[in-house]
Amino acid sequence: MKRVEHGKTRRNGPDAAAAGAVDAGAAGATALRTGILFMLATGVLFALLDTGAKYLTTELHVLQIVWGRYLFSLALLPLIIGRVNPAHIARTRRLGLQVVRALLLLASTSFFFTAIYFIPLADATAISFISPLLLTVLAIPLLGERVGPRRWAAVVIGLIGALIIIRPGFGEAGWGTVLALLTALAYTLYQIATRMLTATDPPATIFFYTGIVGTLVMIVVAPFFWTPPGAAGWLVLVAIGLFGGAGHYLLIQAFVRAPASALSPFSFITIIWTALGGYLVFADVPDLPTVAGAAIIIASGVFVFYRECVAARADLD
Repeated sequence: MKRVEHGKTRRNGPDAAAAGAVDAGAAGATALRTGILFMLATGVLFALLDTGAKYLTTELHVLQIVWGRYLFSLALLPLIIGRVNPAHIARTRRLGLQVVRALLLLASTSFFFTAIYFIPLADATAISFISPLLLTVLAIPLLGERVGPRRWAAVVIGLIGALIIIRPGFGEAGWGTVLALLTALAYTLYQIATRMLTATDPPATIFFYTGIVGTLVMIVVAPFFWTPPGAAGWLVLVAIGLFGGAGHYLLIQAFVRAPASALSPFSFITIIWTALGGYLVFADVPDLPTVAGAAIIIASGVFVFYRECVAARADLD
């Protein structure tokens, strides 16, 4: 039944429910697409961060690089807070989880920066990308997410692509490989904690604790390993701080809008950008396994995006 009042059509009963379902489905599809775009942008920023960190390992101690990454990321805090009352930014319902999450990211960053001192940037990145597979597995018991067979298949295929890229390095497993694996574990738990916190705290608060906790720890630690940077060193330190801060804020925004298991295949594309950075800065030429693995990773991400769009359209029908 419909009523017409003042030139407008008002729906009642089943019609109103159907219209609400269509609106909800459209909003969900838009949020998913936005979350995926944020994840893709995050990959570019993280590749720039990692390339800069690799460059600095020839000049500075790893923990000094981690210090710069955290300290200079705080420069973005005023922009991210925006109109939020500064007195409210530190309010959180889960202080313990905020601190644990920040320490997990600090551990992941330290592990990775140390790994790329020992092994090539693309290899370390690819090894650490078992994280999306771990994320998909752990999102089920820890986040209560449902993962369909197509999404499982896409994540596994993406992982195979990553393994193809690092296949030549398996015979030289050492500290770099171990640290890259520890990076993956710490980063997976960090992403799980991020998803948990987005249900209770605003993104600005989550970003605040990420930067503050990491910076305070590194202010205490870095002086013991200090080497005065040159002009270029200071410039790169500032840049990786800005890249890291912007990347993690976009990551938080992505998790606000989409399930962790839906986003994970798209994080594989970071490997492509990292390989490009390694080629441009360090003259590391991608070999055939790298090219083949990159193609598989991109294909898996595009397939997941297509399946999510199909599912979203089905909800609107």
